[in-house]
Formats: sequence, C-alpha cells, structure tokens
Amino acid sequence: MAQPLMPHATASWLVDNTSLSFEQIAAFCGLHILEVQAIADDTAATKLTGRDPVRAHELTMDEIEKGQRDPKYRLVMQKGPEPVRRTKGPRYTPVSKRQDKPDGIAWIIRNHPEVSDGQIGKLIGTTRTTIAAIRDRTHWNIANIVPKDPVTLGLTSQRELDAVVAKAAKAAGLEAPVDDRLEGEREALIGQLRAEREAAAGRGAAVPGAEDEPGETRSYALPEGVQDPFKR
Repeated sequence: MAQPLMPHATASWLVDNTSLSFEQIAAFCGLHILEVQAIADDTAATKLTGRDPVRAHELTMDEIEKGQRDPKYRLVMQKGPEPVRRTKGPRYTPVSKRQDKPDGIAWIIRNHPEVSDGQIGKLIGTTRTTIAAIRDRTHWNIANIVPKDPVTLGLTSQRELDAVVAKAAKAAGLEAPVDDRLEGEREALIGQLRAEREAAAGRGAAVPGAEDEPGETRSYALPEGVQDPFKR
C-alpha cells in the first residue's frame, strides 16, 4: 500500500487537524499505533512539523470526512508521491572516491590526449575547470596528483572507458593501435622451422614404419658424429 512521502509529519498533521482514530492514522501513514500515540502525546523523540496531505494531493477532504464518520474506514491515498528522478548532470561519485578523481583525470590526459574535456567530465563526473587545472598543472594539489587508471580506482567501468577512447580516436582520425612487438619474432620462427624442414628433407631422413612390407628394409641417414648401433 502506498504511503505518504513524510509519514510522521503527515500523522502529526492528522492528529492535530482531524478526529481520525489513532488506528486509522497509523494505517494510512504506515506507522505503529504507539508511534501515533507518542506524536499525539508530544512525547516523540523528534519535534515534528505537520505536513498537510490535502495540499500535497495525497488525501481529499471527502476521504478524511468518510474516515471521521466511520472509525473502521481505512483512508485511501489519492496518489502516491512522485518518484525522485535524477536530472542530467555530472556522474555521481561516492564521497569515499571523490579524492581519487584528480588521479583518474591525470591518467586519461596522459594516456589518451585525444579525449576531450567534456568527455572526461561525463566519464569521471567532474567539471571542466578541474580538468583544465590538472591539464595546465595549476591545480591546488598538483604536487600530490599521481596518474592512476580510473577503472582501477572504481570511477568508471572498462567498457565505458573503451567506448569514450574509441569515439575520441575516431573523431580525431586516429587508428586503433596494433601490437606488432612479436611480428619480427614470428617471421624469424617461421623461417627457422622452414629451414629445418628443408634440411631434414635434404638428408633423406626416414624412419621405418609399420607400413613396410615384410622383408623390406629401408635405409635411413644418421646425424653426423652418431654411430650406427647395428653396424658391427
């Protein structure tokens, strides 16, 4: 069942301005009847300021009058409170991680200079002023800022970071980096294997197999310096 946005404050108003029973008020506000009793006796732990549910469009006077005429009647809320919707703005960052933002910004600036300040601001959840100060090294705490991966710091996800970097690289006309560090070693290994295969074929290397015909002998070459164990 939907409840008023501020149940205790609403209960305080209903106690002061209506003749509804404590049980009716408790049922409508989602409170225990003893809580309503404490509000009525002014013994609640916190002093409450009443909140008018009629002005909040949660109750109508007709509904209140029905409840006052019949103590067994349960009030019906006109509409539930409007859900809080997050407006557009910087990404929310927990307080415990906000001190890590400068390190994450510095890492992106150093490793991905093609990413714009606006993209960094949306990714990390910061302002252009802060980014510019770190970029220009005029930030008040620049001496203690150490570039660190924002993914490791928990400021963003790897997928989001990769998407931003790819988008910035495309806009800047940059190609995705290709790791060619092993390219030379790969070619050298292929050449070595090819040479060994050709050398083995040139020596006529062969090994007796199970497919040889009965009584048939097959010659084979031994490496240099190795004596034939069957030759007496």
